[in-house]
Amino acid sequence: MKNWRSLLYHLSRLALALVFVYAGAVKMNDVVAFAGHVAAYQILPYALNYLVAATLPYIEFLAGMLLLLNARVRPALLTIAAMNLVFMLALLSVLARGLDIDCGCFDPGGGQDVGAGMALLRDIGLMALIVLMWQLRPCQGAVDVAAEEPSP
Repeated sequence: MKNWRSLLYHLSRLALALVFVYAGAVKMNDVVAFAGHVAAYQILPYALNYLVAATLPYIEFLAGMLLLLNARVRPALLTIAAMNLVFMLALLSVLARGLDIDCGCFDPGGGQDVGAGMALLRDIGLMALIVLMWQLRPCQGAVDVAAEEPSP
């Protein structure tokens, strides 16, 4: 049972890592276009759109790299979960207001128009993967009781 849990944990970790490393990298390459996508959500004051566009990709990339390297996994996973929750709330806001925008998640330069509804479904899937990974994560300092020898 432990082997399949470990395999599923590492597959989930790698999948999330690759998604967030890729998402961060493509946004870092075109911050100005990504700022336009952030502005399209009509949530932030205009002055903050570029600040978010200039910092968010680096946070995504760093959290993804930490997962990829299997280092500081809990903080990276919590960061990704928080970002994903914010993304989901922003997409719900867009849907509630009837805005027809491209999410800008993986192609800020354009070419791949992904509506808010599809992006929300994708984010729900990512959140399920985050929760699964959290449940399967190895506990630090856990002791395998079955492996311990009784003391005399």
